[in-house]
Amino acid sequence: MDALIDSIPRFVDGFEMTLLLAVVSGALSLVLGVVLAALRVAPLRSLRVVATVYVETVRNTPLTLVFIFYVFVLPTLGFVLPLGRVPAIIALTTYTSAFVCEAVRSGINSVSTGQAEAARAIGLGTVATLRLVVLPQALRSVVPPLINVLIALTKNTSVAAGFAVIELTSTGRSLARDNPSDVLLLLGGIAVCYLIITIPAGLAAGAVERRVVFSR
Repeated sequence: MDALIDSIPRFVDGFEMTLLLAVVSGALSLVLGVVLAALRVAPLRSLRVVATVYVETVRNTPLTLVFIFYVFVLPTLGFVLPLGRVPAIIALTTYTSAFVCEAVRSGINSVSTGQAEAARAIGLGTVATLRLVVLPQALRSVVPPLINVLIALTKNTSVAAGFAVIELTSTGRSLARDNPSDVLLLLGGIAVCYLIITIPAGLAAGAVERRVVFSR
């Protein structure tokens, strides 16, 4: 227990880094994912192809390989990123946005075609129809699965531990190495830190889902 108490400052630092990675990458993933979803349902086939290739490629690539690309491969091509949180945020955003895209696209497909037809009948173009009519309805129905994607993102931040980012998993590994007799207690503390982030997010997903069902 003494080791756990003495390690609280390091726990806090790791927690803050994990929270930073999750929040920033989550926000960027939502923006990029919505854009990709819009491209996947665009009337232009070329846009649909580009978005589909991106999403299917990223979704079927291990997150570790995405990290390796940004940390090791990209510099050999002349694009050098500062080590630490920047490539981690970019890698997490690249990976998570593909899953956000599919969640949003499923919501778009669930909206009645009559809604889009009515919008076009009153003179709205494709972009305006998507932005003003389809997306608001689609996003309401996919908030719970989107939160599940963001919960998965929070856990995926642990991959950054292997790429010079001192977040929760890296902190736990370092503490366990320094205090081998308290490994289980220290790793349990790391698990609790993740739960502090993911459990409220799960509760929020349930609350939003109930509210959406009630409003319908």
